[in-house]
Amino acid sequence: MTKVVLSFSMSLDGFVAGPDVGTDEPMGRGGERLHDWLFKSSSEIDAEKAQEISQRVGATIVGRRTFDVGIGPWEDTPYPVPSFVLTHEKREPLAMKSGVFTFVTDGIESALSRARAAAGDEDIVVMGADTARQYVAAGLADEIVIQMVPVLMGKGTKLFDQLEDRQIELTQVSAVQSPSVTHLIYRLTKDSER
Repeated sequence: MTKVVLSFSMSLDGFVAGPDVGTDEPMGRGGERLHDWLFKSSSEIDAEKAQEISQRVGATIVGRRTFDVGIGPWEDTPYPVPSFVLTHEKREPLAMKSGVFTFVTDGIESALSRARAAAGDEDIVVMGADTARQYVAAGLADEIVIQMVPVLMGKGTKLFDQLEDRQIELTQVSAVQSPSVTHLIYRLTKDSER
């Protein structure tokens, strides 16, 4: 069954990007540190976890800001699957080497419907902190995958910054530690909001 998955590398103090995110620094100042486990680690655990994530992706939903700052470094879709960009700007689909970016202007549910059709039985990965918060707030996210990086960033973009007035219950599915990060998987407990 297709799941809507939020997958982020996050600092211990909750940041998924450093300050001053832009096209020159897509992860913000110091934010690349969050992906050292993916690009610099020699750990078999980290390699296995990265492969697990990429093998289960059938489509992505990407926030417009994430698209704008990511398209340069990616030079492609973020995964080799169809990608749906949430935006207010109408735009023709953008074909890339490994997939197509389709621009969705009619909301998160429409993007999810299109992503489900494209993903088949595989999962949908939601990218971008604001977009992820929207899916959690709407009760449309199924799973949160966090690579907890042992660093305190102090400032930047927090993943769950605007959900303070809510309590959303999670069930821990797994926790695996490597020398670089702790890989965590949580399932959102449906109808458990308080």
